[in-house]
This record gives sequence, C-alpha cells and structure tokens, in this order.
Amino acid sequence: MLTKSVEQFLLYLKAERQLSSNTQINYRRQLEVIVKLANEFEITSWQDVDTSVVRLFISRSKRDGLNASSIALRLSALRSFFSWMVTQKQLVANPAKGISNPKQARHLPKNIDIDDITQLMNIDQKDPLSVRDRAMLELMYGSGLRLSELISLDCRTLNLIDGEIRVLGKGSKERKLPLGRQSITWLRHWLSLRPLLNPQDDALFISKLGKRISHRSVQKRFEQWGLKQGLNIHINPHKLRHSFATHMLESSGDLRAVQELLGHADLSTTQIYTHLDFAHLAEVYDSAHPRAKREKK
Repeated sequence: MLTKSVEQFLLYLKAERQLSSNTQINYRRQLEVIVKLANEFEITSWQDVDTSVVRLFISRSKRDGLNASSIALRLSALRSFFSWMVTQKQLVANPAKGISNPKQARHLPKNIDIDDITQLMNIDQKDPLSVRDRAMLELMYGSGLRLSELISLDCRTLNLIDGEIRVLGKGSKERKLPLGRQSITWLRHWLSLRPLLNPQDDALFISKLGKRISHRSVQKRFEQWGLKQGLNIHINPHKLRHSFATHMLESSGDLRAVQELLGHADLSTTQIYTHLDFAHLAEVYDSAHPRAKREKK
C-alpha cells in the first residue's frame, strides 16, 4: 500500500512534472528509504503519518549518520510527496510541511585564480578530443554553465555569428547566454573536427564513439587536464562555474547580472558565490563609498 502511492507519485513527476532523470532518481531513493522506515515502525498507511512520525523519520536519519544536506533532501522529497497526496485527496494535510530543514554549514568551493585558468586553457594539442576538451573548458568558464547544461547542449543551440548560446537549465528553464571570444574560437575549431568522430545525433559534445559525452567523462577529462597542465589544484566542472561567478562578481559587482548568467531562481543562491576576501572588499569599499576614505599610513 505504501509503495503503490510512491510509485504513482513518481509517475506523476515523470509524466506531468517532467522533472530531470537525476531528480526523479533522487526522489525515488529518498522515498524508498522512507518506506523502509515506515515498515520498521509498523506503519501500514500514509494516513497514520503525522508530524511526530515525520520527526521520528528525521531523528532516525540523523542516527544513521545522514548529514544536514541529505536530511534536507529527504524532507524535501517527503514534503512534495505528501503535498501531492493532499491534491489527490489521499491526505487531509501535509504532515511534513511545518518541519524546518536542519541548519547547514555552507561549504564554499575554492575558485581558480586567473593565472591558473590561463595555464589550464593553454592546450596546444590539435587532435579532436583535445580540441573538444578545450572548447568545453572555455565554454564552462566563459559562460558559467552547470555540468548538466554542458552535457545537454545540441549544435542547434549555438549561434556563433551573434555569439550566443541557448541553455536549458533547472526546471527546464531556457536562458540565452553570451559567448566569449575564446569560446567562439574553440567551438568553431571543435565543430570543424566533430564530423571525424561520426556523430550519432545533434549533441554538441560527443565521445570518441560519436555518442553524447557523459557526466563522468567530462569530470575525468577536466581532472586529467589539471594534472597535465601542472596545476596543484583539483579541476572539476563546478569549480570552473564557481570561478566564473567569482571573477564576474569581482569585476562587475553586479550580483543580479551574475544571478541571471548562472540561471539562479533566487538571489540568495547567488550570494553563496560572493566569498570575496576582505582585502578586495575593503578596496572596493574605499574606492566606492563617499565616506570611506581613510588616511594612508
């Protein structure tokens, strides 16, 4: 009985909400754990779940070693599931609605400094896979893409004449982004070599077998290039996106513009990327605020 409702909900997410496969997998994983916990507590009907039971689920999850972000994900899945059940008139009220997420420590990814970016991008090999990787690196850093957005790009989303690209972000929201000069140069180079790999569809970035490149392949290739280029830091897609946001913010100070470029629905999400060091902040403050001028020692 418990599993049947969950399967109906997951079908709703796929057919009507059309959520990404990753999101569907996460919801399934979390709700399957909840079903197991409910069985352990001898709960046979979702109607028997009230706020105290939800708190019991969360307490048990903490004892099992789940961190705050994972518990927040579990709560989110549970809230969505119960909310759907209310709309289906299977529940009168959502028992998880009033329960707050646990406080999470914000761990900020370290950005890559400009000199290291320059060193990373100095790929002079001319084989198709190296050119493809350079184009991906330039595009990720040049436009601040998420890895999932990079993977899903098709050739038709490119407009190299106007220097634009259409990106499908979270919630299937499309946004148009400008392309930098280096991105355009290396995308043109890659597109001239792409036919050599016998593409199987319109995917912009493909593997040596001609198929759309996978998340893991991009992560692995970026990591390898970091080592090849002699960098002492781990290179990954999110670090490039974070560096894009940080460098844009340091140069422009325009938080809302960076929000639009990153495709964040909420400005507070973009603020996570504003970990500018105090020296930089003090410099901006001294130069910008009319009453901030201090005597030089």
